[in-house]
Amino acid sequence: MPRKPRIEIPGYYHIINRGVEQRVVFKENEDYEYFIELLCFHSKNYGITIHNYCLMSNHYHLLIELEQENLSKFMRQINSNYAVYFNKKYKRSGHLWQGRFKSWYVTDEAYLYTLILYIEQNPLKAHIVKTVEEYSYSSAHLFLNTNSTDECLNNAWITQNYQGDTEAIKAFLDTPVDTTQLQELKRASSLVEAPNSDKKPDIEKLKSILSKAKDMKERNRLIVDCYNQGYSQHMIAKVLGVSQSAVYGVIKRSRK
Repeated sequence: MPRKPRIEIPGYYHIINRGVEQRVVFKENEDYEYFIELLCFHSKNYGITIHNYCLMSNHYHLLIELEQENLSKFMRQINSNYAVYFNKKYKRSGHLWQGRFKSWYVTDEAYLYTLILYIEQNPLKAHIVKTVEEYSYSSAHLFLNTNSTDECLNNAWITQNYQGDTEAIKAFLDTPVDTTQLQELKRASSLVEAPNSDKKPDIEKLKSILSKAKDMKERNRLIVDCYNQGYSQHMIAKVLGVSQSAVYGVIKRSRK
């Protein structure tokens, strides 16, 4: 069965890639640094914004933003360049990465914030460091280190919203990630795994569905139905003109 095409519309994407058979893909400091150089260099070439990244020994996480439909080209460039470097350095051959990278399209703002925390707190979860700024191979290290600069993070969400206020950035990045909430938000968002869709959720169709509600009870039932069909809480709330927390409450109560 042929693989389905990736979704590549402009917007935010969460990217994960792992070493083949969970093998280590970053062995030395030089390896981490070279991958970050590739990431920054090609992000400029492809007009892509890097918001957050975290490189672990056998996998990496990225939060990026596209302006054009060039996700696959961008990732292929980075992964292939790094694989050539790694294989040559360590005198190996064959695939370095575990199949195609995983990518999800992010439209839910609540999930976006939680995702930033999740990515930056990976080293904490793995018990490698005790604070996010201690880990040298994540964007948090640069956001919180006033002596470090990196042009590829100039347009990152944290850079733009906190304007170098390291105290506020630290407070934000230290916010605990509630794993239950993380799963709820992941499910609630239009975080559509790339191979399963080739376009954005149809907002006009959503408006048509929700307009059929005759009373509050019917509206709440339709909210749950639309959510289960893959529409995000954010989009549902926007169409109804209510808060996202109100939509979340309806969905949560329906599960009891």
